[in-house]
Amino acid sequence: MVDAVSTSTATSRIGSGTTALASNFETFLTLLTTQMKNQDPLSPLDSNEFTAQLTQMAGVEQQLLTNDLLTSLLAAQSAGGLDNASNYIGKQVTAAWTATEYNDGKATWAYELGKDADKATLQVVDSKGAVVWEGAAPDKSSGLHTFTWDGQMKDGGAAEDGGVYTLKVAATDATGAKVDSQALIQGRVTGVEMYDGAPYLVIGDSILPLSTVISLNEIKAQTTNDDTENPNVPTGEAAA
Repeated sequence: MVDAVSTSTATSRIGSGTTALASNFETFLTLLTTQMKNQDPLSPLDSNEFTAQLTQMAGVEQQLLTNDLLTSLLAAQSAGGLDNASNYIGKQVTAAWTATEYNDGKATWAYELGKDADKATLQVVDSKGAVVWEGAAPDKSSGLHTFTWDGQMKDGGAAEDGGVYTLKVAATDATGAKVDSQALIQGRVTGVEMYDGAPYLVIGDSILPLSTVISLNEIKAQTTNDDTENPNVPTGEAAA
C-alpha cells in the first residue's frame, strides 16, 4: 500500500529537502574553498577534478531552484483547490468513504456488492474501533444499496448525536466464497471546505476528501406543468 501524500505533506517534505540541500551546498563550498587554499603548489588540484566538483555544485544549486518551483506549484494548486471543488456543489456523488456523523436519529451509508450474496453482514463501528451494532444487510443482491442506522446499539443503548461512525460490510456466496463488497457514502454535495491544504466535500453529515469520489452525476431539476411548453403554441408565441 502506498500512503496518499497531501499538499501540505508534500510541501513539508520539499521544505525539509531544501534545507538539507542548502546545508550540503554550503558545506560543499566550504570544503572546495579549503581544498583550493591548501592545495600543494607542486601538485595543484587536477583541472578535471575541479570541473567535476563545479558540476556537482551546479547540480545542487539546480535542485534547490527545482524545489522552490515545486513549492510554488503546490501553493498555486492549493489556492485553486477550493474553486475546483466548488464545481461539485449540487451534484450527486458516490465516494469510497465510510465515516459519517449520527444526527437527528439516523446515520446513512451506501454499500455495494459485486454479485448476489447468500449472506451479507453490516457492522457499525464507533470512533474507538468498537462494533456497536451488527446485523444482516437489508439487500443482498448485486449493486448499490442504501442502509440507514437508527442509532440502537447492540448493548441496548442509543447513540448520541454528533458521534462519528463507520460502516463495514462482509458478504459470501452460497459456497462460502467471499463476495467483493465495499461501504460508501452517497449523496448531494452541499458545500466544500479546505483541510490540511486539501479540498473536502460536505455530503449530508459526512465530510470527505475530494480524492475519494468515484462517481459523479448531475442532479436534473424537476420540471413543472408551468415550465412545460404548450405543444400547440408555435415557438416564440405566448400561450393564451
